[in-house]
Amino acid sequence: MADVETRPDAAIEGADHDTQDLAVIGASNEVAPPAEKKVKKIIRRKKRPARPQIDPDLIKSEPPPQTGNVFNIWYNKWSGGDREDKYLSQTHAKGRCNVAQDTGYTRADSRPGSYFCLFFARGICPKGQDCDYLHRLPGIHDLFSPNVDCFGRDKFSDYRDDMGGVGSFTRQNRTIYVGRIHVTDDIEEIVARHFAEWGQVERTRVLNTRGVGFITYSNEANAQFAKEAMAHQSLDHEEVLNVRWATADPNPMAQKREARRIEEQAAEAIRKALPAEFVAEIEGKDPEARKRRKLESSYGLEGYEAPDEVHFARGPNAVNPRGREGYELEHEQRLMLEAAEAEFVAEAQAQEEQQAGGILSSSTLAALQAAQVSVASKPKAAVPSGPLVAYDSDDDSD
Repeated sequence: MADVETRPDAAIEGADHDTQDLAVIGASNEVAPPAEKKVKKIIRRKKRPARPQIDPDLIKSEPPPQTGNVFNIWYNKWSGGDREDKYLSQTHAKGRCNVAQDTGYTRADSRPGSYFCLFFARGICPKGQDCDYLHRLPGIHDLFSPNVDCFGRDKFSDYRDDMGGVGSFTRQNRTIYVGRIHVTDDIEEIVARHFAEWGQVERTRVLNTRGVGFITYSNEANAQFAKEAMAHQSLDHEEVLNVRWATADPNPMAQKREARRIEEQAAEAIRKALPAEFVAEIEGKDPEARKRRKLESSYGLEGYEAPDEVHFARGPNAVNPRGREGYELEHEQRLMLEAAEAEFVAEAQAQEEQQAGGILSSSTLAALQAAQVSVASKPKAAVPSGPLVAYDSDDDSD
């Protein structure tokens, strides 16, 4: 019996495959099992809990210092008799939010539709992960009612006199006014760097000589968050910022730009609500739908393509058979209603004729009026005349 030649395992290497070892043992064609593949384990770190920003023992509920004679509950400050500069009387904020360190999950993450924490934005929330509000920045998917802000506070019909407070629900305000900025050579870079922490900035305008800036955010919720986060804060110097809502821009170009942006948002919302295939067909992005539309709108005529107002028309007289679906029954019902209405009007007219003419019908009365039949009346006796006409007696012999 001839000896069987044995050879070492053959290594087969591929460009995109793992190395496989094949071994032929004796006369039997047994193949060794492939080597075990190394599986990389992806360890995803869970979102960390929100940390308390300040110690709860340091929180003290103190009324604002008295600087006037009357306390205004609407503005939460004293008024009347105040003679000092209102800008110099502002005190620095007690804390500042650090998004990189303070962001984390809270109880509100398990409840959809939760609002953001106002004290977190101001940097003074002591609850941390036990807070009932969100401890993060607003995103594009965080949508709220136009009557409330991202913190759940009710808006008003008009702005305050000093353009502070929550704001108005009559206008979508994404621009905040920042005053009392320390004027330096790199003032624009400083303002852009500090206010970019609170969301995507669409446009920044800084008046260098006056220390005033206007920051427009892409999302209204980010503007609301930035207004509370930067109130009474300082940039690179020890100034105390005056952050308010910006008034409407009177520039016609800015108004047109804002109207165009609102239209784009409405169109994007409609795209999300409709099926993707339908949107692609309307916008002409689906080539198959385009070919199908060309065939359907030809209506058997070679080289003809009906326009949109004809192809998508709906009604009983639509050219497209699909557009007439559901209108046949409505057309028949309308005819039945018109016939019933005509019959009702005829009956009403007949009743009116009987009431007006009594026994005779209206046609008979019309014939009599045309014939102008006149009845001869009995002639009256002649009236005597004379001086003794007025004197009369009951006795005929006199």
